[in-house]
Amino acid sequence: MGTLPTSSDASGACPVGRERTLVIIPAFNEEEALPSVLKELGTTSDAFDIVVVDDGSTDSTAKVARAQGATVLPLPFNLGIGGALRTGFLYAVEHGYDRAAQFDGDGQHDPAELPALLAELDNGADLVIGSRFADRVGGYDVSKVRGGAMRLLRLTVRLFTGRTFTDTSSGFRGFSRPMLEYFARTYPYEYMESVEALLMASANGFDVREVPVQMRVRESGRPSNRRLRLLYHFLRVFLVISVSRKAPRRGVKNAPVDGQEHSESARRGTTPA
Repeated sequence: MGTLPTSSDASGACPVGRERTLVIIPAFNEEEALPSVLKELGTTSDAFDIVVVDDGSTDSTAKVARAQGATVLPLPFNLGIGGALRTGFLYAVEHGYDRAAQFDGDGQHDPAELPALLAELDNGADLVIGSRFADRVGGYDVSKVRGGAMRLLRLTVRLFTGRTFTDTSSGFRGFSRPMLEYFARTYPYEYMESVEALLMASANGFDVREVPVQMRVRESGRPSNRRLRLLYHFLRVFLVISVSRKAPRRGVKNAPVDGQEHSESARRGTTPA
């Protein structure tokens, strides 16, 4: 049974489920879709806790999340998806969770797919990507422009990692404890951060896997992928990949986390500089 922790802010102790699993929902202006997302998660059979990272919303996202009994980590302004996720990772590390899952607040993700991600973590994976394209049954449609860009990214990532990932930009992912500790210190802030995160995990000795999932049409809101902005971020990611190819690979899977820094950041609902 999905558990919505009763505390409405980051300072309260988070009740721990049997699996020590946290579902992290980064949310920006999702007041319309979020209530039904939280209700559906609350009826899922797997045991986990849920935290909503309110990324500087200008609507009632935090209010509706609290009304559902969710723990809310409020950010003072919009940090973007990367900053919101790092806040969630910090919270998971400081509250002793063994694993976590990223889940969107717009209704696209199906809670019924969560057990597949968690099972792969149980089997030794560090980063599990829920892929929209690994299984064409009930395929996920994208525009020609976006589809072409995604194919180019997949090819570039393959050149860097030597592996084929079918969905480099999925926001439906699972994280092991070592992965949480690493990303709590290093997770990128910029848009399209999922591609950089995949490269970082691969380069630093983490076990990255994909599982096929099906996703839905957004219930509300607008995707933040305007063409000029999308082009800028694709170029930035390609630059990151080019630089990464020249950098030496490091084995940092078991690197420790600065506990004092992360404890303070989690309590404030912010990320370290």
